[in-house]
Amino acid sequence: METFDVAIVGGGSTGLAALKHLSDLGKQAVLIEAGPQVGTKNVSGGILYSKRPRNGKVHNVEDVYGSDFEASAPLERHISKYILHATSGNKIFTLDLTPAHEYQTNFGYSVLLNKLNSWFASVASESAEKQGGGIVTGVHVRDIQWSNENKTLIHTDELEEFQVKAIIAADGVNSEIAYLTGARQKFSPNEVYQGVKVVIRLPEETIEERFEIDTSEGAAHLFAGDVTLNHIGGGFIYTNRDTLSLGAVYHYESLFSKPTEPSTLVNALIQNPFVSELIKDEVITIDIDRELSKEEQLRKRFALTKLVKTFEELRYSCYSSSGRTRLIDSGKFKNFEEMKAKLDSIRQELIEKYNTKFVTNYVELEYSAKLVPDGKRCRMKKPYHRNILFVGDAAGRGIFIGPRIEGLNVGIDDAVRASLAISRSIDKNNFAEDYMGQYYTSLVEQSPYTRDMKEIDKEYLKIFLESTKSIPKEIVGSRYGFIFKIMSSGKLRGLAVGIANLLGYEKILPLVESEETYVQVPIEVALKLGKKIDPSYTPVPPSIEERVARLRYNDDPISHIIVREPESEFLRKLVVLCPTRCYYHEDNKVMLQHEGCIECGSCAKGTEWRHPRGEKGVIFNYG
Repeated sequence: METFDVAIVGGGSTGLAALKHLSDLGKQAVLIEAGPQVGTKNVSGGILYSKRPRNGKVHNVEDVYGSDFEASAPLERHISKYILHATSGNKIFTLDLTPAHEYQTNFGYSVLLNKLNSWFASVASESAEKQGGGIVTGVHVRDIQWSNENKTLIHTDELEEFQVKAIIAADGVNSEIAYLTGARQKFSPNEVYQGVKVVIRLPEETIEERFEIDTSEGAAHLFAGDVTLNHIGGGFIYTNRDTLSLGAVYHYESLFSKPTEPSTLVNALIQNPFVSELIKDEVITIDIDRELSKEEQLRKRFALTKLVKTFEELRYSCYSSSGRTRLIDSGKFKNFEEMKAKLDSIRQELIEKYNTKFVTNYVELEYSAKLVPDGKRCRMKKPYHRNILFVGDAAGRGIFIGPRIEGLNVGIDDAVRASLAISRSIDKNNFAEDYMGQYYTSLVEQSPYTRDMKEIDKEYLKIFLESTKSIPKEIVGSRYGFIFKIMSSGKLRGLAVGIANLLGYEKILPLVESEETYVQVPIEVALKLGKKIDPSYTPVPPSIEERVARLRYNDDPISHIIVREPESEFLRKLVVLCPTRCYYHEDNKVMLQHEGCIECGSCAKGTEWRHPRGEKGVIFNYG
């Protein structure tokens, strides 16, 4: 039987950071990932932060991967603008929250996890292999057992069982390790958010022009008001290099009280007039003459598809400084004018020879979803079980404080702390709960991120309130106007925050996270102070069937989800709340068709939910 010091379950950014740091500490670790390659199962909004807290220390991504991380990693854009929009119909009111974004921040980059986690994996794997460890993909952990000899055995669907001294559970918000071992219950709807995201393509320089940024910058835009469709949460757009990450994140309990299809929530943001102008693009529509023979239709479609691909590749390169340089350096073109002439020539051929049309819409590349833990409500107070340590999403650790949403950096910090605890246990050959587990808990409790999950940071609150000073207090109503007045005074603010922290988050959350704050107040502000936007077109989002059809799957005939109570109220809500409509009614029962599942785990609380077997299920290209 093979034996390793440590097994890390889950190949996301948290698990990979643990592998890298443990290896750098001279320990042997193997990482088990169910996807065919690292990165294909990971989804994030997403912004990766590096922080510098005023009190305490966090372990940042550059601490794990080296000081040249920013220059070496496949990052998208450095976020230099952080904007909040209140929406009501075609009116929008904008607040600049960049000072709040920059609070205690070294940097924040927009990221796409397929690319980034692949890079993390290559660096971590190189370190791990020096210690006799590494990464094993396409493997799903099925069970963990402890023998009478106090040996820890890991059973998978694909490999022979193997033995380890300790385990790091980095298998996400729907941690199977947690369920299998009874370390914690599945998260309830009131403890998590449901996030739904689409990746939208735009030429690089179009993004820079529309979002008023230069090639070294990026922007993050958040949305509240009528785009929420009366739910607690909001929308977001993050600029990537030549794509946009657009999505909706809503408190799951709010969605349960008023079920709305996740794709509908995303579409509401897409069809907001301000957003539609940001994402619009020139889209080619193809119409093959049905009167032609089948053979001629096929020949024409093949030629047309090839020409469209050439046109789009040239267009996206033409409107990118790095793309133009690459084409000129390769000798394909002498200058931009020659590229533009070729582009115009292909356009003319498409119109005249193939009767294609160029219309205004937007280009959607990928649809995804996930549950996001709200650390205020669901962080594990005891993030260990026997010789297993839980990190990141698996431990319910995420920061949701109004417009401040962080998860990737929290997971990386957890990973380093778990690595330190396990390294100490290996050195002392002591993996008991009261030694390794409690020590890890003490390290996690020291993290400034844990403090953020437990208390209101009055300095952050001060910066946020300063950003809202342009809003007349009478607009937000007597209830919140009074609160704003109290918070405007330094002395009263300190006293109020002190009392709130003494009471605890759970006592004040109904006030802070309410329909009034996320919906009604933003609508009122937009109506009275907003700028009117006249849209130039109406975007037409893909249907949910079209979105699912564009995804890649390695179908598994064996379902990874088992429905035990098909008449439960929970599953009746999932008929609406499943992002890909895997659930449906039949004979007054809820039935499941698992093939379209994108593994978000939204149904986990009411089912026997597992991750798919190794290499099976959805495969994300962007993440």
